[in-house]
Amino acid sequence: MSEYNRSSHLKAIHAKRKANTYQKVDEAIKRLIRANEKINFNSVSSEAGVTKATLYNNTDIREKIETLRQQQSQTPTPKQVKREMNDNNKDAIIESLKRKIKKLEDENKELREQLKFSYADVYKKL
Repeated sequence: MSEYNRSSHLKAIHAKRKANTYQKVDEAIKRLIRANEKINFNSVSSEAGVTKATLYNNTDIREKIETLRQQQSQTPTPKQVKREMNDNNKDAIIESLKRKIKKLEDENKELREQLKFSYADVYKKL
């Protein structure tokens, strides 16, 4: 029987576990990106099924998550885009509504004048 080297066996197990963790985290990050979810330590931890301590202690994974988190914070969310669009278009909307109000007021004034003439015609016939 060949000599069993416990230390090399443990190193092999550790390397396999580490590779498995990397794979789980990478797949979790890809799923979060596809789903347009926020990428942070909590979301990656729950999606990958690993502890947050594992993510924080592994420098490669930690840097990747921090980089992605930073990139996401710089890109505006759909709510922010909509809000900015509304702020930019606010003046145009106000002007459009003012024109509409003016048009309706003029139409109302014209109809009141027509009503006066109609009442005058009715009184003349009496």
